[in-house]
Amino acid sequence: MRAYLIDEISSSDMKKIRGFLSEHALKSSLSAIFWVKIPDDLLNSTQFAHANCRPHVFAVELGDHWVKLELYVRSLNTMRCSCPDYCTESQRNYVIQFANNMLEQLGIRT
Repeated sequence: MRAYLIDEISSSDMKKIRGFLSEHALKSSLSAIFWVKIPDDLLNSTQFAHANCRPHVFAVELGDHWVKLELYVRSLNTMRCSCPDYCTESQRNYVIQFANNMLEQLGIRT
């Protein structure tokens, strides 16, 4: 799996990140996984055409001292479809910018 990893994060900063994600992402059934919606205007043509598969999201996984953002766009409504795929360049930029904005808003230096 391709991913964007931010590591060497303090425990206190990880608590801030968890709180941020609780407010700005969808919680999954697993406590360490969050889903972040990809804006419709960034969906590739197949994803955009699959309105019934929305929302399209990327996963954020939290470890003890790291955050991993997957560079894979998936549907929360179906597992068997042609629309999940690795990020396009614009989607990848969105994922990385989401991470950078989160760190900046929380005042976390890495």
